[in-house]
Amino acid sequence: MGEQLKIAYLGPVATFTHQAARQAFGRGARYIPAETIGDVFSMVEQGYAHRGVAPVENSNEGVVTSTLDLLVDSELFISGEVIIPIRLMLLSMEEDIARIRTVYSHPQALAQCRNWLERNLSEAKIKDARSTAEAAALSAEMRGTAAVAGELASEIYEVPILVEDIGDWEENLTRFLVFSGERSPSTGSDKTSIVMTIKDRVGALYEILRPFGERGINLTKIESRPSRKKAWDYLFFVDFDGHREDPHIKNTLDKVREYCIDLKILGSYPKGSVGAAQQREGKATGIPG
Repeated sequence: MGEQLKIAYLGPVATFTHQAARQAFGRGARYIPAETIGDVFSMVEQGYAHRGVAPVENSNEGVVTSTLDLLVDSELFISGEVIIPIRLMLLSMEEDIARIRTVYSHPQALAQCRNWLERNLSEAKIKDARSTAEAAALSAEMRGTAAVAGELASEIYEVPILVEDIGDWEENLTRFLVFSGERSPSTGSDKTSIVMTIKDRVGALYEILRPFGERGINLTKIESRPSRKKAWDYLFFVDFDGHREDPHIKNTLDKVREYCIDLKILGSYPKGSVGAAQQREGKATGIPG
């Protein structure tokens, strides 16, 4: 038998990133929590893990900038994506919501259920935790407290779910990237991510996007970030349908490079989706192992 697949993820145990990693690779892999997204990258780069998983975007709160910034300088490739519905629960050892005086969670999770908390726990103190998992662990130890976290945190830290689905949005999805030192082969249903630095002149952005439109390539995302190398100098992250080895994608990128100072292909990988089967934790997706 081959070596057990080791997966680094943004921890601690029972975070939504842990859930996404388990969804992608199933129960047979070994999961290694990391304290920061940078640590996840380092563990894969140094060979302590075969794959890394980190959040990159929430449908309501926007992008995770640290993940984008790390991708620019890393030699790793995006090799897959996982999209999971975020179901936020109120966890507590208390059986009566009226007994809750303090609520813990990660700031982003708190932001995603702000209205519910104001309506139902307006007198409670709201305190930040480093993760939803840490919030669950704190709530397990202290009476009169609650945590905003997911079902996996409830299961692992043995804190009952007091109220289900307290998020302010009916549709709340988070996209996670899987990255490794290997490029993913074409599957016929792929996405490619690139990052570009463009020339500072009128019409420059239009010039680099025009070849995609002329060849009928669907752009799924455009995001700009400061380059941190020069004031008012920006990087443009672009996702689009297709694989880097597809002839029409190769030709398009060759054309785009003519208008760029620099262009880096971050990876081509199977598209993620949110389906009934994927919403059940433990079932592997089509991400290459």
